Amino acid sequence: MRITWLGHSAFEIVTSEDLHILIDPFITENPACTCSLDEVQADVICVTHGHNDHFGDTLKLAERDGSLVICIHELSKYLECQGIEAWGMNMGGTVEARGVKVTMVNSNHSSDMDFLEGMGPGGSSCGFILELEDGKKIYHSGDTGIFGDMKTVIRDIYSPHLAMLPIGDRFTMGPHEAKIAVEWLDVDVVIPMHYNTFPVIEQDPEKFKEYVESTTGAKVVVLEPGETYQE
Repeated sequence: MRITWLGHSAFEIVTSEDLHILIDPFITENPACTCSLDEVQADVICVTHGHNDHFGDTLKLAERDGSLVICIHELSKYLECQGIEAWGMNMGGTVEARGVKVTMVNSNHSSDMDFLEGMGPGGSSCGFILELEDGKKIYHSGDTGIFGDMKTVIRDIYSPHLAMLPIGDRFTMGPHEAKIAVEWLDVDVVIPMHYNTFPVIEQDPEKFKEYVESTTGAKVVVLEPGETYQE
């Protein structure tokens, strides 16, 4: 498994079976992203909600690569109208997509499609649990504040090994709440996200790393945009 952070909340995951999964592919308009669309490949795209800094290049990539898009039901209906293969889901549901199990879980955030003129309803925001072909479980929280499901449903039922959590504050939880989320989730590895893309979400990830590793048993992997973590 290789996980490459593309900046903000965008990740490319390449599984042991060479399946390419993109989560929240905000690339061309992402000031933190160091790559172009030509440098990524998308077999499956998971979209956590309808805001442009997460929906991003979903349409362009899905049209180019014939990607399967997995998202909340309301976003899937919009994508289907654009000719895209999209599997709509809702909270607690699981689908199996090309050998990977994708479970949709709650997040605490808004979701309207702000990239449309006048905005449009985008259903609920969400997070995802990905169970890869080798059994490893990854949790991408999406944009969220801290909420109780992290220490009950997500930890006790799904038991992810690795979590991608926002630390930027203002629009999501900040470093303090994210540290508590790490404790509740009881994960082994944490990758911070959704910070330093814009001035209003500036944070020091090294301070977060020190804070978490000094008080929990988790390892914090701080990536620069374009860098990869491998297991």
